[in-house]
Amino acid sequence: MLASGGLDSSALVAHMARKGSEVFPLYVRSGLIWEAAELDALKRFLSALPSKEKGRVRRLKVVSLPMRDVYGAHWSTTGAAVPGWRAADNSVYLPGRNILLIAKAATYAALLGAPRVAIGLLKGNPFPDASPRFLGALRRALSLGLDFPLKVQIPFKDFDKTDLVLRFQEYPLDLTFSCSNPRARQACRACAKCRERILAFRAVPNMKKESAR
Repeated sequence: MLASGGLDSSALVAHMARKGSEVFPLYVRSGLIWEAAELDALKRFLSALPSKEKGRVRRLKVVSLPMRDVYGAHWSTTGAAVPGWRAADNSVYLPGRNILLIAKAATYAALLGAPRVAIGLLKGNPFPDASPRFLGALRRALSLGLDFPLKVQIPFKDFDKTDLVLRFQEYPLDLTFSCSNPRARQACRACAKCRERILAFRAVPNMKKESAR
């Protein structure tokens, strides 16, 4: 299970555990500016899960896949010109991001003997490496290259962020974190990622206020 500490992947960890799956959460470090804050949030969220779900979630594994040497002086590595509140959804695209994450997770899954990799992609994701056609091709290539039959699951492909907040209110979603430009591990509340998260919480009546982290 690719877990970033954000709303989508954290809800997916809880969802898969609630369904009875044994979940191996995997966090991938790539040298991006938000990772320390994300990892803190992910650890808090996993610790706060109800005992039933927590009992099915195995120890968090943190691995490295450096990308600073490829991305160079990109906003994701420098914090300069981060897409702001009004930026289009596709402005936060990181080239090859899902390709790399899934390949890393698939290799880990094959070593574990785990038959599935789950990722929290949502409805309307505009990125080319998130399309069902591409993910199907990637699954076939990974299964062939690893000599291990593998499924790539996208359980939330028909949901948006508001759907997740509405459906998973019993979980500590306020502990999740999604921000492109954190300061002292606090959310900036001004970037495109903060906008998505804040508006999703605001859209659900009586939902616990989203955290300012």
